[in-house]
Amino acid sequence: MSGNRPIRLSRVGEYVLENRPVMTRYIHSPLRVRFDFRTSSVTPRPFASSRLVSKMRAMSRVRMIRPLIVYFAVVAVLFPTNWTAAFAQTPSAQPRPPIIVSGTIRDAVGTPIADASVSLDEKATSASVEAKTAPNGTFSFLALRAGTYIVRVQKEGFREAASGPLELSFGQRKELDLVLSVAIGNYASSSEKPPPPLAPQPSAMQFDNKLEFDDKPSFTVAGVTDWTNVGGHGSDTKLRTSESLAKETATLKSGEPGETSASASEAARAADSHRELGDRAEHSGDPLVAVREYEQAVRLNPSEQNYFAWGTDLLLHRAIKPALEVFEKGTTLHPKSARMLAGLGVALYAGGSYDDAARRLCAAADLQPADPAPYLFLAKMEKAAPDPLPCAKEKLARFARDQPTNAFANYYYAVALWKRFRGTERGSENSLVLQQAETLLQKAITTDPKLDAAYVQLGTLYSASGDFTQAIGAFQKAIEVNPQSAEAHYRLGLAYKRTGEEQKSEQQLQLYKQADKTETAVIEQQRREIRQFLIILRDQSQASAPQPPKEK
Repeated sequence: MSGNRPIRLSRVGEYVLENRPVMTRYIHSPLRVRFDFRTSSVTPRPFASSRLVSKMRAMSRVRMIRPLIVYFAVVAVLFPTNWTAAFAQTPSAQPRPPIIVSGTIRDAVGTPIADASVSLDEKATSASVEAKTAPNGTFSFLALRAGTYIVRVQKEGFREAASGPLELSFGQRKELDLVLSVAIGNYASSSEKPPPPLAPQPSAMQFDNKLEFDDKPSFTVAGVTDWTNVGGHGSDTKLRTSESLAKETATLKSGEPGETSASASEAARAADSHRELGDRAEHSGDPLVAVREYEQAVRLNPSEQNYFAWGTDLLLHRAIKPALEVFEKGTTLHPKSARMLAGLGVALYAGGSYDDAARRLCAAADLQPADPAPYLFLAKMEKAAPDPLPCAKEKLARFARDQPTNAFANYYYAVALWKRFRGTERGSENSLVLQQAETLLQKAITTDPKLDAAYVQLGTLYSASGDFTQAIGAFQKAIEVNPQSAEAHYRLGLAYKRTGEEQKSEQQLQLYKQADKTETAVIEQQRREIRQFLIILRDQSQASAPQPPKEK
């Protein structure tokens, strides 16, 4: 190679590049390289090995590295792209993903609130950023570092709300739904309509917003006592329904998520530990320890799971007012929880607010239309109530339409139709309703031949139509399926009486008394196994302990 002129290589092979300096006081070995036109690659070959004996004086460092400089210069001139590609592969530092906190602000009836002031406060530095909600009630924040944050919401005419503390990490997206309740005395100036009164006993207004994040509840569980009738409302049928619903509400806990993730905060993990201790204490027969563990779990982490466990335990042990307070606050903090609304509905029903209870169950069914639990709770309330409950018929109709192979869906919708037929005058339109109810009951029996309640209801329908022969057959079938059905024996006795078969009637009525006595004994035993809480309400010096009924 002479000067800067390039060397043209025409085929694959080995070439010798020799550096012949003008100075001859040192000797260079030839540089041997292999060039491949197909891959545009250069492969250095070993220097020719020869033993050189030099009698020259020691070279300077510059002269020692000069052969290497020449070697790399030649390769760089011939094939510069290879070196560029090698350096281009060095990875660059990736930016950290942002943290996004967004959500929607609504009032108590679900209407989005525009122009509300929302702030995102960092706990460690007290730094805060503020934004206004859009016309659809939404907001969004971008946090640039991980840490603990609190979201606060303010709007004139409403109570201030907050959510947190929130443990946020890089790349996390946090969605919040916050509900603002109208401040006392501001209903007249607000677009939000006041909520309907929640009836005679515990009401939402009595306990409105008492469980703020740092507030104490308005009650204290002071101890336990044996079961008494105090604490429930209505007839024995409604009381039994209330007790049954409380137990079924507790079964909804089985669908809870598993262990807390490793990224959860220390407070959240501690809260889970308290809730698990509460579960173990409840199962071992120590409800007083259990309820205190559940309360501590909510204190550390007001999650939906912890609120539901606390409210359910209070409801199970007949602490109706405290359960209502806890479920009301739980639904405020977690408005999209169907089971929280269901628990609130059961608490309202236990307190005698039947219509409001039905509305909460209807709302729960709207949140999760595919979940049968809210429909079944609503249906049992409807069956036990003396009059039709609001929205029950419509929701049960949807239940039967959406789940046609569910025997209970068909059975309970038939019960709802029957209650409305029974309270109206007979006519052609009502005859169609009766036929629809009969079809639904036949469908329920076909789906589940062991559903004795459907046979009883079908026999009741035939009796109302004057067809006692079919009625007797339906009641007999119910007893065949369940010989301990007190209602089936009772109604069969009445049907025999209407047909003049007095002896058979008397026999069935005697069987009814025996079955009812057995059923009552079982219920009483179950009641004794579930002990009631002794409750002290705030600002009261004495416990509101259930007192035994006075002897007449």
